[in-house]
Amino acid sequence: MSKLSKWAGGVFVAALLIATIVWMNLNAILLFGIEWAANRRTPVGPHQQIEWASGVDPEGRAANQRPPNIVLILADDLGWNDLTFQGGGVVGGTVPTPNIDSIATDGVSFTNGYAANGTCAPSRAAIMSGRYGTRFGFEFTPTPPGMSSIVGRLSGDMGRLRPGLPGDGGESVPYEQMGMPASEISIAELLAERGYHNVHIGKWHLGRTNGMAAEDQGFDESLLMTSGMYLPEDDPGVVNSKQDFDPIDKFLWRALKYAASFNSGPAFEPGGYLTDYYTDEAVKVIEANRDRPFFLYLAHWAPHTPLQATKADYDALSHIENHRERVYAAMIRALDRGVGRVLASLRENGLEENTLVMFTSDNGGAGYIGLPDVNRPFRGWKISLFEGGIHVPYFIRWPSQIEAGGTRDAPVHGFDLYATAAAAAGAEVPTDRPIDGVDLVSYVRGETSGVPHDRLFWRSGTSQSALVDGWKMNVSDPPGRAWLFDLAADPNERVDLAAERPEKLAELKAALAAHNAEQLPSAWPSQGSFATNIDKDLSQPDEPDDEYIYWSN
Repeated sequence: MSKLSKWAGGVFVAALLIATIVWMNLNAILLFGIEWAANRRTPVGPHQQIEWASGVDPEGRAANQRPPNIVLILADDLGWNDLTFQGGGVVGGTVPTPNIDSIATDGVSFTNGYAANGTCAPSRAAIMSGRYGTRFGFEFTPTPPGMSSIVGRLSGDMGRLRPGLPGDGGESVPYEQMGMPASEISIAELLAERGYHNVHIGKWHLGRTNGMAAEDQGFDESLLMTSGMYLPEDDPGVVNSKQDFDPIDKFLWRALKYAASFNSGPAFEPGGYLTDYYTDEAVKVIEANRDRPFFLYLAHWAPHTPLQATKADYDALSHIENHRERVYAAMIRALDRGVGRVLASLRENGLEENTLVMFTSDNGGAGYIGLPDVNRPFRGWKISLFEGGIHVPYFIRWPSQIEAGGTRDAPVHGFDLYATAAAAAGAEVPTDRPIDGVDLVSYVRGETSGVPHDRLFWRSGTSQSALVDGWKMNVSDPPGRAWLFDLAADPNERVDLAAERPEKLAELKAALAAHNAEQLPSAWPSQGSFATNIDKDLSQPDEPDDEYIYWSN
């Protein structure tokens, strides 16, 4: 053999060895690349103090004579069973949530409150616009670069029974341009016309360019969650929980930074544990605006992953043996404490009576955190349209206008918050487009007849749902399955009546088709479709007979 042949053979063997090493470690290499790209994309500077604007009512009116202040508190991935209201709560109710519960006990609880989607961003688009997001092409949740592909690959390597499927294809849209278009009239823009000072704190997820940022959508000031670590991973005051069975978790720990920004300025480190930091700033906003009407949209990240708690909250829950559950419970504890501080600030500033407070979640609890009771008693999780994915806590309080302690069982929806806030402020909702939400204060006070909605719809590509006069249909293709439930008799979706009641199934399919005919195609293609087990959280292995849906994102 010639020297050249030996050299060529050696090069081939070396190349083969390198290729083998790369292939065996490809996930680690891809995750490193995600982290490297995140560091380049979002350089984070030191903490910056925010000087919130202050002002007075131009007409000099007292707090009880002005239009009401409006505070919307939105949790992220809050499970139905995370609150102790009506007997629920984490770890058998041993982690009380008295402050969040008080919004219901001092106001009204809507026992059939629904999020607009099984994932976050489309729900937020409906809240901000008062409309089905699909009316303007907001169907899929925007995901940062590389997330869908790496999550799909990690999931496949974990041996899940049902693989992910490719997305729709079509022309890709940059992440920053996936959002609510400037042509939509946000609730902040409506309230600005009534003289409100509008402030956003926390998550946005409705786009960052082309007029989609919060400060371009009617907010005077915006403290943005630029990225979603609650504290740096190695901070001495934080306790972390990483879920090795969750590909989303693996991605987030590498992709996220500890970062905020103000009015689209440069990113900086927040001032403490993220939930507490947002609360601190919300209290400052209330104090700065106590002499004029304001709208505060406090969009917490909690209890979304990554699971991170303060050491103080973690140590206070020593009775919880499971580490993951203890970290999650500590996050709920911090969220409730923050809500309590916001309510106390309203009271201390003489604003409690004439402030409309609204509280809900963007969707249900996630199965991928590995806590089976998070949505009990409902089936399903975030990333599904079963009740566990969209049936959420939904409370409003306005002491001067709503009697305390009421409950309403009729279905209400996230987009009703838009119409409710507009009516409270005396703002006219747009008449040049369908507005799907209704004023819930008028409904609670008996000023309107009937129920807010006799039918509601949800759509996210392969998964869609219709709720018509108490009957609920969930469809998913794959697996080419339709489920039918009589929610009045079976609110937990345990008895599928699709085969027994084909005429009712056909009626709901026709209603869904008619609804879809009024909606626009998605403004950007789905990145993929992923299987979600309806009855098992992600820490449990799939079995061939398990019921599942596919979710487009």
